[in-house]
Amino acid sequence: MKLAPVLFLALALGGSAAQAAEGQTEAAKPVLVMTVRLQPSSPEHRLPGVIRARTESDLGFRIAGKVIRRLVDAGQVVDPGQALAELDPTDLRLQLQQAEAELQAARTARDSAVNELSRVSSLRQGGWSTSADLDKQKAIADEAQSRFDRAARAVALAQNALTYTTLRADAPEVITATLAEPGQVVAAGQTVMRAARLDQKEIAVAVPESLLEETRDDKARATLWAIPGKSYEAALRQLSPNADPATRTYLARYSLADAGPEVILGMTATLILAQRPELVAPVPLTAILDEGQGPTVWIVNRDGILSQRPVHIERYGQHEAIVDHGLEDGDVIVAVGVQKLEAGAHVRAVAKLGS
Repeated sequence: MKLAPVLFLALALGGSAAQAAEGQTEAAKPVLVMTVRLQPSSPEHRLPGVIRARTESDLGFRIAGKVIRRLVDAGQVVDPGQALAELDPTDLRLQLQQAEAELQAARTARDSAVNELSRVSSLRQGGWSTSADLDKQKAIADEAQSRFDRAARAVALAQNALTYTTLRADAPEVITATLAEPGQVVAAGQTVMRAARLDQKEIAVAVPESLLEETRDDKARATLWAIPGKSYEAALRQLSPNADPATRTYLARYSLADAGPEVILGMTATLILAQRPELVAPVPLTAILDEGQGPTVWIVNRDGILSQRPVHIERYGQHEAIVDHGLEDGDVIVAVGVQKLEAGAHVRAVAKLGS
């Protein structure tokens, strides 16, 4: 008879423990979670481009004249010093002959004045001439010397002008356009040809505004459609400060230091912006909680217990935040409803679709 109360008490205690366990299970709040996956902070990007010459020049004569001969055509590769076109030199030859005649006359006048100065100086030493005569003859000799120097420079200018009648290439280059024909009269400096140098080649690409930061910071390489299996190192040389009004893209030029003769101007190229080595974790904006002390996320451990962890946000996107510090690969975080959670709470994880 004494065993009945003991048995009753044991049954009561067992029922209370079962009810408590059942209540604890029911208290586990379901939360939508996702698994953190680290990835490079910037993925690899590919931009189409075209091979261009770094230096493209408008060529013209340094003097005015009539074109009598064009020696090259568009598309022709020329060497340094090669003649490209010629002007009629008839008038310039006459100017050179005139300058040479004036130089000869100035030389004769100078020699005569110098000889006369020597004679007057000898007479002055013997007392047969005055100081005034000597000073006068010195002035005449100095003037004759100045006229001779001026005539000599005129001859040099005339000789230079005669050489300007032949337009020559300055470097290894290819003629991209011819804008003058024989018989045409051109002004000094007027463009008669366009040429692109072959010593330095670049790739020109249009960069969308979303990739400006990667363009400035990332290393790049280039591949050519016509030369498969080979890539070239590319270094940013120029980035336009203004966007194209039609395409809203920014023109960038990358130097190709190791581009050989196989790389031809106008080839189709692809610029590859290398991915950054730093690893980041993209998380939904709804997973970030900021209560005035910096951004945090809720971490769910293996037992379903919540803990709050501070994180650093590299940048915010339209639908996600990029976390560069505070998360490890494989961490399970709460993706939605972070404002209603407390540290140490027991939750039941429900995997987020696609995580």
